[in-house]
Amino acid sequence: MKKGVSRGLQIGGAVVVVAAVVFGGLRWNHSRQYISTDDAYIDGQQYAIASPVGGKIIDWQGTVGATFAPNGTVGEVEEQSGDSTSTVSIPAPANVSIIQQDTADNEYVAAGTPLAYAYDMSKLWVTVNVKETLIHEVHVGEPVDISIDAYPGQTFHGQVARIGLATGDTLSVVPSSSNNANFTKVTQIVPVKVTFTTYPDEPIVPGFDVTAHIKKNG
Repeated sequence: MKKGVSRGLQIGGAVVVVAAVVFGGLRWNHSRQYISTDDAYIDGQQYAIASPVGGKIIDWQGTVGATFAPNGTVGEVEEQSGDSTSTVSIPAPANVSIIQQDTADNEYVAAGTPLAYAYDMSKLWVTVNVKETLIHEVHVGEPVDISIDAYPGQTFHGQVARIGLATGDTLSVVPSSSNNANFTKVTQIVPVKVTFTTYPDEPIVPGFDVTAHIKKNG
């Protein structure tokens, strides 16, 4: 092999090694300062809009995408009592946008039947699932860098607002714990609520995938 080629390979190899060392050092330094996870998503308060009484749905306005102010009329329920007919309004519970509708005009429903589901799109947050082995390093008020998969290359900012008081498995409808002798311990996760310190200008919706970097305390 010619000396020039050999020299070039040596330099190239050295550059790769240096780059690997620098990258590894940056990752190590980042891991000392932040808890990072992609087990996170855009979340919010879900509202179920239910029928206040039994009867027939009329003047239904709760189509997907429709927005309402608090107590705005989403629709009405027509009640028949003997020979008389009356209507009862179906109010919006807050500033909400409909994300799912489960009824339509002329449908008969019972009192309490969910008719639609909605969120306040101006007050969404991030739920970050943190491993139980790391939760002691998370503290309310700590800053969080937020990357939303829908907007690659952008960083949004928030802070830890609340640390869950139970693991995700405890809150699950079907917990993974076992009562038999073949139990295998699984690292549990604790849901952490992260609110935006500056709310994104870009549209975000519940369920968007997120990567969160929570600053460690101290």
